[in-house]
Amino acid sequence: METPEVVGIMGCGKISGRYIETLSRSRLVAIGSCADRDPERAKAAAELAGARAATPEQLLDEGAVGLVLNLTPPLAHAAVATAALEAGKHVYGEKPLAVERRDAEAVLDAARARDLRVGTAPDTFFGSAWQTARAAVDEGLIGRPVAARAAMLTSGHESWHPDPDIFYTRGGGPLLDMGPYYFTALVMLLGPIRRVTGAASAAFTERTIGSGRRAGERVPVETATHVAAIAELESDVVVSLLTSFDVDAEESSFELFGAEGTLQLPDPNDFDGPVLLRTSGSERWRRLAPRGTRDLERGVGLLDLVVAQREGRPPRASGDLALHVLDAMLGTLEAAEEGSHVELTTRCDRPEPLALGEVEEWLDVR
Repeated sequence: METPEVVGIMGCGKISGRYIETLSRSRLVAIGSCADRDPERAKAAAELAGARAATPEQLLDEGAVGLVLNLTPPLAHAAVATAALEAGKHVYGEKPLAVERRDAEAVLDAARARDLRVGTAPDTFFGSAWQTARAAVDEGLIGRPVAARAAMLTSGHESWHPDPDIFYTRGGGPLLDMGPYYFTALVMLLGPIRRVTGAASAAFTERTIGSGRRAGERVPVETATHVAAIAELESDVVVSLLTSFDVDAEESSFELFGAEGTLQLPDPNDFDGPVLLRTSGSERWRRLAPRGTRDLERGVGLLDLVVAQREGRPPRASGDLALHVLDAMLGTLEAAEEGSHVELTTRCDRPEPLALGEVEEWLDVR
């Protein structure tokens, strides 16, 4: 058996616990250190993981750590990833890869220069719902894919989130926050994107925090909070995606339309959920039997990166995929501002589906 890859967790906010849960179930990795600018958060995560608490600088200097899990806020993603790569460590991070194209491209350039790997969330497409949908598309159950329609609608995060600032500043907004789940799933299901257009607005100039120690504090809105995107894929499928923090609704919807049938899909922020098929000439929806591993959590994409490094293949939740998705999202916002279409300058391969039983091999409990 190969020696486990030692992982250092950079950024110990709430999401770190979900990653620790997954990584602690695998013989592929061992969590060595947990670092955060807040020593108390680093200590709490380290206790949960059975690891050492460290400062960010100490983690990067730790020779045993071979892979950094980057869970810092979006505006810090590129800088932290670059620092980890310069320290000779592979990187797997939360979405988005960066908030600017040039920063994301610099991260991947730094990785290539050092023969290191970069992976980025979301990895929800490893879940049974999305592997089921992928098999349905590949097996031709809906015929030739023609169109897709998706929406993520909510009134925003300030009513429940104690620090909602990141959702309303540069690098935030519903498209950069939730769009990665939808665009990543689309690329996995239907292939890369050719060009995008869109429209965007912000219904409110500020938001009032509704809970926690900052309740009543007002947060300025500095980014678009309602975005309608149209994406044309290389396969000629046309996709409409509506994301909003401005409406009195709670909706996540996702449909694929083919020449011979339609798929209704669950929230791409989740690994599991019902996949419903209706074929031409029928009014009845049929629930497809789940394919793949159920009850997954954040971090399976990191495990795939470790296996990919050992097998000499690209990771499925790759940096190239994350850059392509970022290109599509930023292109949508640019198109909305300019009143134009934006041709994407990036391309990625459609991620390979998971083999049956593959994830179970990664999650062999110690």
